[in-house]
Amino acid sequence: MGKFVECVPNFSEGRDLSKINAIVDAARAVPGVLILDVEKDADHNRTVLTFMAPVETAADAMFAVTKKAAQLIDLNHHKGEHPRMGATDVAPFIPVMDSTIEDCIALAEKAGERIGRELNIPVYLYDRAAKFEHRKDLAKVRKGQFEGLKEVIGKDPERVPDFGPNHIHPTAGAMAVGARNQIVNFNVNLNTTDMEFAKALAKKIRTSGGGLPALRAKEIFLESKGQVQMSTVLTDYKTTSIKRVMDEMQKDLGPKGITVSGTELIGLTTQEALTDYAVENLQVQGFNKADQVLETKLLKLLSSWEAGANLLVDALANTDPTPGGGAAAGVAGAMGCALGQMALGITLRGKKLDEAKRPALKDLHERLGGHKAALQACVGEDVASFNKFMEAMKIPKENPERKTQMQAALKYAAEVPLKTARLASEAMAGLTVCSAHCSKHVISDYRSARYLLETAIRCAAENVFINAEGLEDKAFGEKITAEVKGYLAACESVKA
Repeated sequence: MGKFVECVPNFSEGRDLSKINAIVDAARAVPGVLILDVEKDADHNRTVLTFMAPVETAADAMFAVTKKAAQLIDLNHHKGEHPRMGATDVAPFIPVMDSTIEDCIALAEKAGERIGRELNIPVYLYDRAAKFEHRKDLAKVRKGQFEGLKEVIGKDPERVPDFGPNHIHPTAGAMAVGARNQIVNFNVNLNTTDMEFAKALAKKIRTSGGGLPALRAKEIFLESKGQVQMSTVLTDYKTTSIKRVMDEMQKDLGPKGITVSGTELIGLTTQEALTDYAVENLQVQGFNKADQVLETKLLKLLSSWEAGANLLVDALANTDPTPGGGAAAGVAGAMGCALGQMALGITLRGKKLDEAKRPALKDLHERLGGHKAALQACVGEDVASFNKFMEAMKIPKENPERKTQMQAALKYAAEVPLKTARLASEAMAGLTVCSAHCSKHVISDYRSARYLLETAIRCAAENVFINAEGLEDKAFGEKITAEVKGYLAACESVKA
């Protein structure tokens, strides 16, 4: 599988669903993005979005959601219990699967520079991406929040941002962009209204107050529930576990007769953190998480590329309408880009390569990665387009909207394979240009990449043709048919 990273941007909006959905849609529109979770909280007035993205498009996705949030959120009118300094308050990149923390640091720098340059939002790199020791701690970066920061930025040398202007954005504030490992956001709701007690407890248990290592804690009053909440972040749950946090709190809760009314895990939490909690509570002896958790064993087996390939082939073989030819076109195109990347990667490692050619080949390698991610996204889009058409088909025939909806769905079903053909053709053109420089050791892989891209174009074209036939907008149908015929002609000229 390709490299993916987890992205968990936090937005200063937890009440207006239309704004939240618009921000999520901005991420979803970026090739290769998979939305994993959207956690919104009205008391905190904050939303935590979790998505996965290929390394090639992750920075683009973070930029897209930041831009949308800046358009929709005005911090001058924002009130909530959670500390914040920006419309997009914090934007961490987290390694998952085959990606590394070094990949995430590079992405943080890439996204941060673009956000600062294009959106005029001051950006502070934090945690593992931090350029300065005092910026590793998010709480220190966010000190003073929006209102306090706008008074000192431009005056205090220590608050000069890493990217962007040395002044606050008038509505979007500032933001922290970083790279970090997995954390656990864990809230404990207490049956009390005593904020003074809660404030003292938060200070006692958190790292900065001399308490538990790798723990942030803050007291919050939940207006909707009329009670205190202890909001904690376990920045290294292997050092300080969930159970250890609860045990430490009970030392002060018990004597006061304060009980826990419930707890919350915000966003996605690793299975390991929950397994550790269960093992500690049950006092299980000699437990092996890698070998004794059924889901872990299954995931390890299913995450191999062989298993993934078999699942895809079997899915194409069954009699369900999806995945079909359009999805197969996207897969073939993505495979062609991937093989092209492999051939170029090995070529770039060669010592005999003309140094003057190296920059162009590296650029093509990166562009193929972006096209691969976009073509992978086309696979899901093709399935979605078919489902949209089937939904329109279910509208009662007497409903005048039925025909309009069916035509709109049919147009979408034609546009998706057209995009697939366009992306595959662009990738093919790039590979054709570099043919003379490819290492002889991978020439068969290079040619196979071109064959796969040609297959993608031909399969996609068939789907464009059949969907265009049903369009009542004949001018549009002729336009897209002519475009895809151009891609087919380009394939023939390459062979000639």
